[in-house]
Amino acid sequence: MENYKRKKLNIGVKREFQRWLLLRILGAVVFSALVAALVLYFYSRKELGDSFYTAHITVRRVSDLLLPVILAGSAVSLISGLLIALFLPQKIAGPLYHVEEDFRRVGEGDLTVKIVLREGDPLQDFAAVVNSSIAELQGRVAEVQLGLKDVEQGALSDTQQYACQQLAKFKV
Repeated sequence: MENYKRKKLNIGVKREFQRWLLLRILGAVVFSALVAALVLYFYSRKELGDSFYTAHITVRRVSDLLLPVILAGSAVSLISGLLIALFLPQKIAGPLYHVEEDFRRVGEGDLTVKIVLREGDPLQDFAAVVNSSIAELQGRVAEVQLGLKDVEQGALSDTQQYACQQLAKFKV
């Protein structure tokens, strides 16, 4: 048996979904960096005037002057990045929740389930593949039930009757 090694970066798989997610994450990073840069820019534009001449005695390094500005920019950037990161997964979590709920119903034997996601939700391809698989399974169960009805007309043992009753529980 061949041992396949997983690629660390595989852009060819689900290219549209990867592009969608990458753009969202990149947007969050760029937005938070821009916010930090703007905070730093506006703080650094202040005129120093006479306060610089009196402060040069106590200030040893430029970093001492910029430390509060850098901390404020970082805090604003962190908060804005966290807010974006908080809402981004909702776009994926919602469809996954609906798919999971539908899978539970399939697990309980309801083969009439059809996964319906909202327009624009990611994972539309995934839902289509699952719906196709459920439809295929539904067709196979229907064939088995027809075959069992034919067998049921003949003499059935207790075990065979029990199997027929169990298969009849599936909703087709």
